Amino acid sequence: MTDLQAMILALLQGVSELFPISSLGHTILVPSVLRWTNIDRTDPTFLAFVVVLHLGTALALVLFYRREWWSIVRALVASVVRGSLSDDREERIGWRLVVGTLPVGVLGLLLEHPVRALFGSPAFAAIFLALNGLVMFAGEWLRRRQHEAVGRPTRPLEAMSYAQSVVVGFAQSLALLPGISRSGASMVAGLLCDLDHEDAARYSFLLATPVILAASLLEIPKLTAPGAHVVALQAILGGLLAAIAAYASVAFLTRYFKSNDLRPFGWYCLLAGVICFILIRMGVLS
Repeated sequence: MTDLQAMILALLQGVSELFPISSLGHTILVPSVLRWTNIDRTDPTFLAFVVVLHLGTALALVLFYRREWWSIVRALVASVVRGSLSDDREERIGWRLVVGTLPVGVLGLLLEHPVRALFGSPAFAAIFLALNGLVMFAGEWLRRRQHEAVGRPTRPLEAMSYAQSVVVGFAQSLALLPGISRSGASMVAGLLCDLDHEDAARYSFLLATPVILAASLLEIPKLTAPGAHVVALQAILGGLLAAIAAYASVAFLTRYFKSNDLRPFGWYCLLAGVICFILIRMGVLS
């Protein structure tokens, strides 16, 4: 892997992890589109590099939401010490984050190896990327149907039920498939649970933080793999770039979703997925 390739992958990770366009799908498709045949995604040195990129993304999320996380953690600790739940807003959000994190943890452990077989297939990544776009279109259509035709009002984040938190958590688990976006799937689920776009995005980013951080920490042993020191400098610089890109992305998206929806990202995913799949079938990409 060249230094330029490492920097491009770092920026791609920082942006696509939070934009609803699937970081895993892009990590598979972009090297194929750019014909980076020198990169082996199963090599221990590459996996070590990816671990640091994810750590950078997770730390950027922690930094961006540092005040909110501090309040949530304090409220959670207080409720545990007290031994009972209260109507405190941060406490309610905190326990919904705990409940919403459980599905991806369980499914990640159960499905990691079966799903990993799809990681090397650009064709599967293209199909799932196009499907990701359709999911966002369907989510926006169903949301409008709920709130315009049925007249269901939106609700604040802390008013979500625990069952709805689990639903959003299961939706986030779809990101195990290359091409399905973690933030896109969880936002669609949040919208269908009557959150507005701003709260759906906020809950999605908060919910992703412990998942990305925990997954990165569990993969840290890969940093000690034979030859991992070869990419140490690339990994450090890449982690910093991924963190900067992720921080800028979440800052942009939190403003964007105050008055916009998922459809532009849906069009991008649908068109990119279909075009890549056609090129793969034609033998242009492999």
